[in-house]
Amino acid sequence: MSGRRLRAGLIGLGAMGRNHARVLSGLDGVELVGVVDPAGDATGTLRAPVVRELGDLLAMGIDYAVVACPTALHEKIGLELAANGVCALIEKPLAQSVEAATRLVEAFESAGLVAGVGHIERYNPALQSLRVRLEAGELGEVFQVVTRRQGPFPHRIADVGVVMDLATHDIDLTAWVTGREYTSVSARTVSRSGRLHEDMVAVVGQLSDGTMVNHLVNWLSPLKERSTVITGDKGCFVADTLTADLTFYANGAIDTEWEALRAFRGVAEGDMVRYAIPKREPLLVEHERFRDAVEGKESDIVTLRQGLRTVEVAGAVLRSAVEGVTVPIPPAVRSTSR
Repeated sequence: MSGRRLRAGLIGLGAMGRNHARVLSGLDGVELVGVVDPAGDATGTLRAPVVRELGDLLAMGIDYAVVACPTALHEKIGLELAANGVCALIEKPLAQSVEAATRLVEAFESAGLVAGVGHIERYNPALQSLRVRLEAGELGEVFQVVTRRQGPFPHRIADVGVVMDLATHDIDLTAWVTGREYTSVSARTVSRSGRLHEDMVAVVGQLSDGTMVNHLVNWLSPLKERSTVITGDKGCFVADTLTADLTFYANGAIDTEWEALRAFRGVAEGDMVRYAIPKREPLLVEHERFRDAVEGKESDIVTLRQGLRTVEVAGAVLRSAVEGVTVPIPPAVRSTSR
């Protein structure tokens, strides 16, 4: 496909959809040829035509589409794109249920089409740097991953609760940063905003190497927080994905002569380092990676199978909360396609 610009379409002009439109409109090697939204373009700022039906967009001839409509519509839209031979970048979560996500995986794999999920935290500079440092062994053995993701209620979300909308970020980033799968989860949820779905969740999980995981996620706080803390035998990393800052707190090698502190502390405080990281916009990086994948280049995208796995873990979180039990999670099914 090199030698011409890729023709891209966008489905959905909500808050996230408008961000996708902005990035697609300036993306090298890509032309945004059309947008689907039944409500049209209320702002009148888009250069690309806005149509009401997916069929109208398909008739324009597109190489790939970005699916940013409500989660409940992902399966229907995705299956139609796959049936028409169109590659797709589908916003997270991949689908509302494991069954729907599985049907999407099978549709795109059987058609041999490039498809990915918009788990944008993977492209956050702080987490990208953290993953490289973990792979290099800078933390030694990993003991625990703790994430906190809280903030005010997003009135744009009505079809899923906080587990599918927000906790899926933390589930995906934890598995990706550590390179390990979830093996079990235990969770509690509450609903205080008067909506159908849960708006607060606390999760305790375990990864395949025994690492302990904790996620605290809610829509009920005036404090906006996006924190990932990973503790190991050499210290701990703290990633703030709001500011894209990464800090390392080392275990100290200096002994203390103060007997009371010596008896109290398990480890001593050491040096603290805040890393200087180039801070490119994660959404732009996500689009660049997906464009490259559609062009047939080697590229690191979040595959539909990885998106399915995140939905499976999120489903186990919800089941645990309803049943009050720890839910084991079988290993992920690997693709049998090429």
